[in-house]
Amino acid sequence: MISSRCYLNALGMLCSAGDSAATVRQTLLSGQTNLSMSDAFSTGHLLPLGLYQGDLPSVPLPDKKWQSRNNQFALAALNQISTDVANSIDRYGALRVAVIIGTSTSGIAESESAVRQWVQTGVVPSQYDYGLQEMGATAQFIAGVLGIKGPVYGISTACSSGAKALAAARRLIRAGICDAVIAGGVDTLCQLTVSGFSSLEAVSDSRCNPFSKNRKGINIGEGAALFLVTAESQGVELNGAGEGSDAYHISAPEPSGAGAVRCMTRALIDSGVLAADVGYVNLHGTATALNDKMESHAVQEVFGLDTLCSSTKPFTGHTLGAAGAIEAGICWLTLSASDSHLLPVHVWDGERDPELAPLNLVSPESRLEMPLRYVLSNTFAFGGNNISLLMGRIQ
Repeated sequence: MISSRCYLNALGMLCSAGDSAATVRQTLLSGQTNLSMSDAFSTGHLLPLGLYQGDLPSVPLPDKKWQSRNNQFALAALNQISTDVANSIDRYGALRVAVIIGTSTSGIAESESAVRQWVQTGVVPSQYDYGLQEMGATAQFIAGVLGIKGPVYGISTACSSGAKALAAARRLIRAGICDAVIAGGVDTLCQLTVSGFSSLEAVSDSRCNPFSKNRKGINIGEGAALFLVTAESQGVELNGAGEGSDAYHISAPEPSGAGAVRCMTRALIDSGVLAADVGYVNLHGTATALNDKMESHAVQEVFGLDTLCSSTKPFTGHTLGAAGAIEAGICWLTLSASDSHLLPVHVWDGERDPELAPLNLVSPESRLEMPLRYVLSNTFAFGGNNISLLMGRIQ
């Protein structure tokens, strides 16, 4: 029997905020950010980056097309949920399990290194394979490691990639195409992204300051978050998803917030949940001038000014293709915790911009007036590739 309900059963994650789901939650509740000043991707120009500096597992597949840092991140997250995944493969069979991974960089860092050596020596490194740069490479790598035979593909819609992978997993489950999906997002740092966002004058040289009148832009980060998605009532329910592609501009958001409003409204309608029942919104909150202005007014239109909100990007940096999955993971951690009255603190300088709607941003003193039942996570990307995910506590 095909189920219309979908659950995020287990979560593995790593980013600059921690090397596991548990440590990430501890960091979020502490309010202490852990960005690193580095010029590793911006020679001679120090920038705060959401670098992950922990150990990473070795890639077990010998083919050189799998030898990327992106795949190491994916494997580190996968290892955290390996027991749940193995049980699902045993239960449903390899043909009934899928892999969907969102990314925007894949193995581009390794390509940069190979091109650099080619320019200097005229020889492409023997260990390099262009295939590691393919946007579907990490999904294929995970399937190869696990022997999965169901649908396997990547999604690359810039910053919404990881969140869209979760929405796609939900569709596969609800359509009866498969019984379990390993879904999420993985992105690792490279010069292309740091230089690219710098060229757009979107990068801050200090810790990002979302929704402040003094905000100067984003901090680039890296990370991974993978979920086991099934129709089994365990973990957190993925109640609804609202997606859009308004194509207003190649990089700038639609200024009125209409695209964001559509996604949030569609997520509520899809889930059958009222806006008043959503206790927390994880904001896209990039700390760029246009995004914060647009999102503040969109959230006000849909939820009013009482709903507690925060941007968690000062903890993680903007992890691009992984951002939507990592922030869904933060919502998962909040909903599944026994002390879910504690929400991720909004880290900023406290100076409101009068041009922004005065959202109810989470402070260390913030407390929910009622038990947390539903949360919403916003992710807005280039080209208007937007998505809102609505998640709920299992009753």
